[in-house]
Amino acid sequence: MSEPRGSDSQAPHVPVLLAEVLDALAPLEGARILDGTFGAGGYSRALLEAGASVVAVDRDPSVLPHVDRLAADFPSQFKFVAGTFSELDELADGPVDGVVLDIGVSSMQLDQAERGFSFMQEGPLDMRMSSEGESAADLVNTLDEAELANLLFAFGEERKSRRIAHSIVMARASQPITTTTQLARLIEKSIGRKPGDAHPATRSFQALRIAVNGEFDQLVEGLFASERLLTEGGRLAVVTFHSLEDRIVKRFFDPEKGAPTQSRHLPQVALEAPRWARAGKALKASSGEVARNPRSRSATLRAGIRTAAPARAVTYAGLGVPMSRGAT
Repeated sequence: MSEPRGSDSQAPHVPVLLAEVLDALAPLEGARILDGTFGAGGYSRALLEAGASVVAVDRDPSVLPHVDRLAADFPSQFKFVAGTFSELDELADGPVDGVVLDIGVSSMQLDQAERGFSFMQEGPLDMRMSSEGESAADLVNTLDEAELANLLFAFGEERKSRRIAHSIVMARASQPITTTTQLARLIEKSIGRKPGDAHPATRSFQALRIAVNGEFDQLVEGLFASERLLTEGGRLAVVTFHSLEDRIVKRFFDPEKGAPTQSRHLPQVALEAPRWARAGKALKASSGEVARNPRSRSATLRAGIRTAAPARAVTYAGLGVPMSRGAT
């Protein structure tokens, strides 16, 4: 499950790896930064307080109260644009010095039972970040058994996906699966639960959320949009919360990692000029941060500095993006 990005609280939200993100995007005084995943505005507020101006993007209408507070506090430095970070180069309204992306579901979404993201609360099986398009209930109740199993395995790395998919298909034959707790109980009954383990529905809920919101497509498009937007010296910081996302970001910054090995017996293919210079190694949350916020345990920050090489066309090749016939 990805790290929540926000909170319904009036208190300023401190996002994961905040100091490390600010350092990756430095220098900030006078810089123009695009926050592609606004959430509750934690990164945006810290960037503004550090002297940057911020263009913030989010597709979830529930962020608007947080937008209003930042607009009131920083009227000349802050601008909000509704949209997805896959189109951030079109929404930026001019050049920027840096981009930050915090990939995943927000605390606001998890905390609102009616959004259907959390298996810990009773709510409709929805999971749509923008409240548009197919819901998780639509997928659970319409995909055939093989497609559903493939989705749970590809997007959630759920090793017991076939057993779960079979149980879902059998259960929905009697009545539709429409609530979060209904699905969570069904999964727990299907595969059991060992003391001390994560809830057995964790991976399946992750997979459904990713499919409903097209999260891997959004991530790939957002990375390449950042590459188009940023000029030489521009900085990109990306925080991810599970291995599938991190693999995509790692290979985007260093495409040679995902490229097939060249045979020494064949003509050598010339490597393209790199689009990104490394901005340090991948960073994890400190033990102190994990103690304060256990959800930060899975967070990883990767950052890069844009070179002068021209931006690439969008491609999934070599990025290790999971594919599922059941995905929307």
